[in-house]
Amino acid sequence: MTPRVRATLAVVIMAAASGAAADTPRLALPLDCTLGQTCFIEDYVDTDPGPGQRDYTCGIKSRDDHRGIDFMLLSFDAMETGVDVLAAAPGIVAATRDGMPDTPVTAETRDVIKGQECGNAVRIDHGAGWQTLYCHMKNGSLAVRQGERVEVGNTLGQVGLSGLTNAPHVHLGVLKDGQIVDPFNPDDRNVCGADLGHGLWQTFLPYSPSGLFTAGFSTALPEFDAVQSGAARMAMAQPDQPLVLYGHVFYAQPGDRLMLTAQGPEGEIFRHTVTLDTPQAQLFRAFGRKAPDGGWPQGDYRGYVRLTRDNTVLAIRHADIKVTR
Repeated sequence: MTPRVRATLAVVIMAAASGAAADTPRLALPLDCTLGQTCFIEDYVDTDPGPGQRDYTCGIKSRDDHRGIDFMLLSFDAMETGVDVLAAAPGIVAATRDGMPDTPVTAETRDVIKGQECGNAVRIDHGAGWQTLYCHMKNGSLAVRQGERVEVGNTLGQVGLSGLTNAPHVHLGVLKDGQIVDPFNPDDRNVCGADLGHGLWQTFLPYSPSGLFTAGFSTALPEFDAVQSGAARMAMAQPDQPLVLYGHVFYAQPGDRLMLTAQGPEGEIFRHTVTLDTPQAQLFRAFGRKAPDGGWPQGDYRGYVRLTRDNTVLAIRHADIKVTR
């Protein structure tokens, strides 16, 4: 083989490799937020082929058969104000769905949404078999139509509460030839806890193994085993009972801060922050108030438990309770 032929073959091989790389989308954040400040990632793609759960680092921040990345807002108020869902990469709108109500899922509504768990949604075709799917968008907010060309950062709609969800977020699914791809580990490397680089992301998105299993209201200081089993959670309270909010934490680090806040029909009823100086693999913290003179006003109460590290939001969970006679 002559040097000229070798050089020509090298150019062809490099061009083919470059073309394949160009066909792979590079993803931007799929919503208009600042990660760790006005949004956070709660769940990753489940990489465990069995009934368990495992994220791309072999951590526990996923759910069984979870098929995307959940970018969460900090509160329901943020959803009501409006946060845009953005195209993560350029492409053509392949499909849309709108008209589903923004209603937290319950046991009674699961049958109603069967087959429409993604809620109000947009699917974008990026070519070469790549697609992205954006789920749980706000009813009536979709800003694109099927067949429309979108560029990275274009508004698709707003974050909502439609489909199979109980907290405002956008679920981003990435697909190649119809198969789910983990954008943090697109090559499906069989490694645990390794630095996989950017994956499909345009910029590096940091990962923390720490988070919150759950938050809940109780009418007394609960025992840890009741928190773990769910027995501590109360949906109803009498006006003369205490209201106690708790948060169940995993893999916290010394210096992490846990903020517990609660609001009722007449505004905030408490706000408490605790520094976790000696955390374990699992722990819980709780804070509450006795009923005021005359009892709590009847109505709906909502609490938030927020886990932060160096002023960066790692996780937030909410809980609801109704005060009634």
